[in-house]
Amino acid sequence: MNINTLIKLTLVFTLMVILMGAYTRLSDAGLGCPDWPGCYGQIIVPSDSDEISQAQNQFPERKLEQDKAWLEMIHRYIAGALGLMVLAILIMCLRNKEAPKKLPMFISALIIFQAALGMWTVTMKLMPIVVMSHLIGGFSLFSLMLLLYLRNKKIRIPGGDSYARQFAPLAMAGLLVLVVQIMLGGWTSSNYAALSCTTLPICEGDWLGNLQFAKAFSPFQGDHPSFEFGVLDYPARMTIHVSHRIWGIVTAIVLLMLAIKLVKSHSSIMRNSAYVLLLLLTVQIGLGISNIVMHLPLGIAVSHNGGAALLLLNMVFINYVILRKA
Repeated sequence: MNINTLIKLTLVFTLMVILMGAYTRLSDAGLGCPDWPGCYGQIIVPSDSDEISQAQNQFPERKLEQDKAWLEMIHRYIAGALGLMVLAILIMCLRNKEAPKKLPMFISALIIFQAALGMWTVTMKLMPIVVMSHLIGGFSLFSLMLLLYLRNKKIRIPGGDSYARQFAPLAMAGLLVLVVQIMLGGWTSSNYAALSCTTLPICEGDWLGNLQFAKAFSPFQGDHPSFEFGVLDYPARMTIHVSHRIWGIVTAIVLLMLAIKLVKSHSSIMRNSAYVLLLLLTVQIGLGISNIVMHLPLGIAVSHNGGAALLLLNMVFINYVILRKA
């Protein structure tokens, strides 16, 4: 297997980890295994009566729920496989004189840090700042793997696209705006604030008078036995939700402007990227609205996470290609 094929496979696995992480979190299975890296002290979820009895004696504070435990362990298995693939890519890059060196080394360091965040997610009982950091780390890994693929593949627009290049500042602004929106989404999810507003286009009641930004966005929320299901009161959670929703409108406007500009590009690469951006943006807006109207169905909520990841990948691609010439 050559390095480009392995990188593409790693991109698929990274998306799987992101989706499985979202599915696990949204299924309230983030503490399905109360220890790390095993599950109730074992490599697989305890199944027979003796193992279950021993597990409950070892962790009496948490009842073993096998379905949730398996979700957590499958997530860890896929993440472990991803770590091995990243290590293989690093070795191949170090052995290839023409391949990038610094970027795969940074990616390897990031995935080690991601493993630590995965451990802290469990040991710190779903502390929101840790959960959000773990999510952002996954999205960052996804973006950097694409960047490594593009650099190794040496994708360029022959001669550049002078028309598209004039929108480089807008493309960078769009990427930054999207990153902020993804962070707000992670903060919304980790604080269980997705259903704090259930009406459109704005929240129900006196939402404007109940905004509490300082409390809503404080990274430290005190000492609690567990942060599962959230510890913030309604006004704080509502503030988080409103911020995510309003910034989502800002994000949609900026990305829509960029897409409309780029569909007139000279190169087919940029035009196709603009059409993909329009498609992903439309789908993502629809998923976001569906989450509110249908009260966060699991499949749509997970798809919303996946849509954000693909939007980010598309924006990284646009920014990379728009700034490079053959």
